Parts: sequence; C-alpha cells; structure tokens
Amino acid sequence: MISGSIVALITPMSPDGSVDYASLERLVEFHVDNGTDAIVSVGTTGESATLPMQEHVDVVAQTIKFAAGRIPVIGGNGANATAEAIELTHAMSNLDLAAMLGVTPYYNKPTQHGLVAHYKAIAESTDIPQILYNVPGRTSVDMKPETVARLVEVPNIIAVKEATGDLSRVKKLRALCGDDFLLFSGDDATGREFLELGGNGVISVANNIVPAAFKAMCDAALRGDDAAAVAAEADIKDLYKALFCEANPIPVKWAAHRMGLISYGTIRLPLTELSEEFHGLLLQAMKKARIEVK
Repeated sequence: MISGSIVALITPMSPDGSVDYASLERLVEFHVDNGTDAIVSVGTTGESATLPMQEHVDVVAQTIKFAAGRIPVIGGNGANATAEAIELTHAMSNLDLAAMLGVTPYYNKPTQHGLVAHYKAIAESTDIPQILYNVPGRTSVDMKPETVARLVEVPNIIAVKEATGDLSRVKKLRALCGDDFLLFSGDDATGREFLELGGNGVISVANNIVPAAFKAMCDAALRGDDAAAVAAEADIKDLYKALFCEANPIPVKWAAHRMGLISYGTIRLPLTELSEEFHGLLLQAMKKARIEVK
C-alpha cells in the first residue's frame, strides 16, 4: 500500500530545455537517501503539460530505472482529452509502476458525469492501479466527493489526491469511499491535518527540497503523534507558502537549483524562471528550514 511522504517530483532541464537526466538521477537518490515513501514522476509539478508524450514516457521510465526498486514510482497519466490519457496510459503499460495519477481534465470543464466516464474509460483500459487527482484551483473543475464515491466501484481506482485544501472533505470522502480507499492530500499547507483526520499520505511539492523533515512529519501524523508532527514541520511551514509565490513549479525548481540538487533552474515556456522580487522571500524560508544554499 502506498502511503506517507510522497514527492511530486520536478523534471530537471538543461538550458536548451532538454531533460537533464543526470540531475534526475541525483534527485531520485536524494529521495531514496531521505526515506521518501514514493515518487510521482511527470505529474503536473513535473511539467507534464509541456512534455510531449514520448518524452513524458521516457522520463517516467528513467525515473523507474534510477529508483531500481528501492522506492515506488507513480506515473502521471492525466490529460484533458480522454483518448490522449488512454494513449499515454498504454504507452506506460510496460513500465514497473506502482500506480498512475491522473489530473481532472483542465480547461474543458467536464460535468461530474463526464468525470466519471473519463476516469472509468482510463481505468478500464489498464490493469495498473489508478489515482484520481482533484485540483480545481488549476483545472477549473471540482470533482465532488460523491463523484469519487461512484468511481470507487471501478476495481483498479484505488485512491484520490485531494488538493482543494478543504479539510472537511477528508471525513466525507472516508465515509463515502470506505476504509480501504486511499486518501492523499495534494495541499502542503494542510497536509498534516489531512493525515490527522484519517488521510493516508501527502503528495507534496515542498517534499522536493525537505524530504527528511516532511517524512518525519508524515510518519508522526500517521502514528497519531500530533505533537511530534507539529514539531517536525515547524521549520518548514514557511516553505508551503513561499513555494507558491509564483506558479508551481517555478519556485521549487529555483530552490532545488540553489541547493545544488539540479544543475539548472530551467523551466519550459510559457512558465519562466522565478522573478527576482521573490528571491529574498524564498531564501528566507529556506534558511528557516535549515537548507544549505550554494
């Protein structure tokens, strides 16, 4: 069972925009060394929207190769066209994936009925476990708990990543979906409380740069030690806001570069590198988190 501290891994890039696989290998080793429980490869934080399909599959495949069975890898398979999501799912079907994570279709704003049909079609096209992903702040569509409950009936839909930050949904999702369905937070700022209310894990952006502290927080919250969980994240909480001073993953790639985790802070257009006005804010949060900057 996938649970605990899960990283929404960034995709490092060279100045010409190509994927920097040497940095990707360093990132995977960093997370193995720091006890991260699972990696999401080429999710939305991994810039899935700007990676062509073959490149997307190649990055996931290389992440699995670098992980070498030491840490589970979840592959992003979201798209705003159902046929494209199924094609991407099939293209990764021969990879050793623990699961796939599919964001709700963005921009075209499907109805709740459309969301059920979309995810059902994807899940029925593969045997690989599927994780739903609800992030209405980025997609303009909110997958309601009642809709998630309808999708629980599909055998290989095993979890939802809920990124609204609405903690009232934890209890509702658990009541509707049962104890075996996995609930993951996709909101760093409320992740600890999400776990304390009965969630199973956090798929995190901040985890890219503070995996040890984030792992300690998740472990404490999951074992019911609320005081230890609060203490574990005390120094990293400022990062939760600072890493979203501009659109994700702009700030986290800049921070990872300043740490020496990745060789460059390159990000693909239409996103651009972090504006200078936010450098001080992020450096201050990194200092509080005891992150060494190079």
